[in-house]
Amino acid sequence: MATHSATLREPLPGTLPGTLLREVRRVGADAAPVDLRIAQGVIEEIAPAGGLAARADDEVVAAGGAWVGPGLWDHHTHMDQWSLARRRIDVSACTSAAELARTMADAAGSRDRDRDPVLIGHGFRDGVWPDRAERALLDAAVPGRPAVAISHDLHTVWANGAALDLLARGLGRSLPEDGVLREADAFDATGQLSRVPEGTLDGWVREAVRDAAWRGVVGVVDLEMGFGIETWRRRMAAGADALRVRSGIYPRDLERALRSGLRTGQAIEGTAGLLAVGPFKLVLDGSLGTRTAWVEDAYDAHADGTDGTDGTDHGLRALPPEEALALTRRAHAGGLVPALHAIGDRAVALALDIFEETGAHGSIEHAQLVSEKDLPRFAELGVEASIQPEHAMDDRDVADRHWSGRTGRAFAFGSLVQAGARLRLGSDAPVAPLDPWISMAAAVARERDGREAWHPEQRISREIAWSASTDGRRTIGVGDTADLVLTAEDPLAMPPSALRDMEVLGTIRGGAWTHRAL
Repeated sequence: MATHSATLREPLPGTLPGTLLREVRRVGADAAPVDLRIAQGVIEEIAPAGGLAARADDEVVAAGGAWVGPGLWDHHTHMDQWSLARRRIDVSACTSAAELARTMADAAGSRDRDRDPVLIGHGFRDGVWPDRAERALLDAAVPGRPAVAISHDLHTVWANGAALDLLARGLGRSLPEDGVLREADAFDATGQLSRVPEGTLDGWVREAVRDAAWRGVVGVVDLEMGFGIETWRRRMAAGADALRVRSGIYPRDLERALRSGLRTGQAIEGTAGLLAVGPFKLVLDGSLGTRTAWVEDAYDAHADGTDGTDGTDHGLRALPPEEALALTRRAHAGGLVPALHAIGDRAVALALDIFEETGAHGSIEHAQLVSEKDLPRFAELGVEASIQPEHAMDDRDVADRHWSGRTGRAFAFGSLVQAGARLRLGSDAPVAPLDPWISMAAAVARERDGREAWHPEQRISREIAWSASTDGRRTIGVGDTADLVLTAEDPLAMPPSALRDMEVLGTIRGGAWTHRAL
């Protein structure tokens, strides 16, 4: 994937020179051009165009009528996996297991074995395939060389025999003989496959950070499955400092975090305020793509049974409700805000029950299928819906097939808004690209690739999508932190589909340019 580091201007450590933006227009405000002065990382003055005199230490930037607004946030990412996926074999376009096997065979012929001892594909979606993923198929395609394919949602890993043996040795336990690993097995296998030299991965993450800044992003919530506080401290010290990062905590690190006195929102010392403790992430069910999201009504089985269900399958409950409740209560008592992964309607109901029982205010991550009776509970309990709108575009056919008759309440963004829920938008990168413009376009248009809109009644307004992508800020004013994005067009006036290709002219994080094309 191409990077855009040529436009990046690294801020000098410890310096925040003044910047005077001439003739900009504020998103979400009067369109009249203004001058805007940034000093010491905040917006110090705003005046009608031509109304501010330059100071000796100001850099004067002629913006030519560019639009300026609060910088963008991606509220759900997996930065290590996103950085790794960008270098793996893209199998997202494969429409069958047989086609994926051919793609991997072609890659085996073109990729040097010393450089890529394990062939790793990423992004397959088998929910509407006409055939099954089977170990024998990959064995025949790539004989004798470890080869795996990771599903787009990371909940399935398909391995040939050589890779299965390698993964089993690394994990110290046996794995399913058919080579199709799901949920916990898939996550553990992905962890093994992600073991690259620290410096190498840090470099790849730095490139991903720069590319995010190129798209106007100033911050991410990183929910990588690992203790990211020390990792991000190291990366930022080495120059990966174009983004603010809120690093999540998983159950395996909960006691460590509590012993260290970490609380959600707490700034981490030595990172100039760029790194903060994120939420406590707890997974309650699986995914739609893997047909393991925990649902009230059984998944619809294919006539040939290729989806692995028998018409009575309701998905997967990741852990007992009493355990989920105890973990959430423990985290909440220690000052960690819960972020509960819940995709199916039964999992969403359980998450809401947990929030009600504990009195915690946090988020439900994904909320892809919600019962009508649970919609108002989000607002009543003060629970945010952290959604990834591009998933609706990626998974519409899978949902129509496996959640038939209930897709009116699938990815129900409009219904959530009407019920008073507060939304946060993200990508779940690498499940979808780390690009908030893509998320906004999907939320507002509910269409892509020239297809008709899917459940257009679930569209949301540009204004709601915008504030849900800017950490809740609709516009900018004097005294605000200078986390800004400059664009060629007004995001609130463009045709929804045009948002995907938004031209970003500049990104400013804390008063410092992290991307600049002006």
